[in-house]
Amino acid sequence: MYKVAIIGAGVIGAMIARELSKYDIGVCILEKENDVAMGTTRANSAIVHAGFDAIPGSLKARFNVRGSNLMEKVAGELGVKYKKNGSLVIGFNDSDRAVLQELFERGNRNGVKDLELICGERLREIEPNISKSAICALYAPTGAIICPYELTIAAVGNAMDNGADLKLGYEVEKIKKTACGYELISGEKKICAEYVINAAGLHSDKIAAMAGDTSFTITPRRGEYILLDKECGNLIRKTVFRTPSEMGKGILVTPTVDGNLLLGPTSENIDDKEDRSTTAEGFSKIIGEARGNIKEIPLNKAITSFCGLRAVGNTGDFIINSPACGFINVAGIESPGLTSAPAIAEYVVEMLRDMGADLIEKKDFNPHRKPMHYFREASIEEKNEIIKKDRAFGKIICRCEEVTEGEILEALRTNPKARDLDGVKRRTRAQMGRCQGGFCSPHIVRLIARELGIKYEEVTKSGGESKINLRKTKGGERI
Repeated sequence: MYKVAIIGAGVIGAMIARELSKYDIGVCILEKENDVAMGTTRANSAIVHAGFDAIPGSLKARFNVRGSNLMEKVAGELGVKYKKNGSLVIGFNDSDRAVLQELFERGNRNGVKDLELICGERLREIEPNISKSAICALYAPTGAIICPYELTIAAVGNAMDNGADLKLGYEVEKIKKTACGYELISGEKKICAEYVINAAGLHSDKIAAMAGDTSFTITPRRGEYILLDKECGNLIRKTVFRTPSEMGKGILVTPTVDGNLLLGPTSENIDDKEDRSTTAEGFSKIIGEARGNIKEIPLNKAITSFCGLRAVGNTGDFIINSPACGFINVAGIESPGLTSAPAIAEYVVEMLRDMGADLIEKKDFNPHRKPMHYFREASIEEKNEIIKKDRAFGKIICRCEEVTEGEILEALRTNPKARDLDGVKRRTRAQMGRCQGGFCSPHIVRLIARELGIKYEEVTKSGGESKINLRKTKGGERI
């Protein structure tokens, strides 16, 4: 019997689990996929928003600004790359200028620091490669960038290292209220918990309905992206947005913490919560608007494209409530959900305390985690010392991203442990370079098979039936 069960191991569930692992209680995270960060978290804009967009007084406004203020400290403790690069919302006409004025006033009411309305020389001083058509902008120096799936992996790992349990491949199919709390049932398996936190993202309305709450619905909103090679990462310094509309903040152009350039997302409401397909229409929109934002974007340097789904609730705000005793919804966490995650975690803990949960702080809680990329960022002298202790760090597996065998083995051995190719990718960046895994994948498959004690042919790309190799050829090679 756990004190708290969290359904969903995206960034929201991860940050709540980490916050709860500070206390002497039993915490369990339930995730239906083969790894954490497999929903909205794995494919979004990776922006830490300043907080000027949300309506004053809303949960979005409250948690965005608080989360933005917390994020640098959280990222530092978890060893996650974070860069306060600032953001620009650019305008092209007097109508846009009026919207930017409104955002400026809204941001001030929300408590965002150092906002500035700029134009002309000041705009191009801050961002030299901005479009010639842009005449004004809202500048937010507190805007930042981060890696959402690395943050989630690190937060879950830190929670596990402090005593939390993670159960992957656990899809909650039924919820039963009991005298002691709840039973969360998946096939023949059953987890019992006194309190349940519904952080199931796109499927949070389905989970809420299992507990008797049908007060909200979640609509998936498709967002397509194009990622450019690292040699394009210095094209701009700031995150550049267009003036927002009802469907979102438009096509942005931003550097990433890993040095790439990211374009997107599109914004289209769809019905299928599993449809992450990309489209020619989506790419056309991205390319057209991105070229309008920034001068001379080298689109011939694109190395991959992808699509994410945002969980849009029907209330216009985050849905954080308790419809039944001991059951908490944390749903409809669309943008600025990533930014808000640390603040939402604090709030949920206070909700539990108000419900009567006995939360006694651990004396031995350790908030720190070794960075996943410590070896790559080490000096030559430090690398040589690491290699002396473990020769696996002297063997390069992924040439594009310069990832060693030692780093891949650590990803397979460190909480939460990678179990497939994509899991290794998210932890190490192996397969994320120009060749997109064309050369290194067979070597990584071999390491996964060896570490998991399974056949080479049983290794998957992302769990389930996503097997990579079918059988051996006559010559002994695998296809």
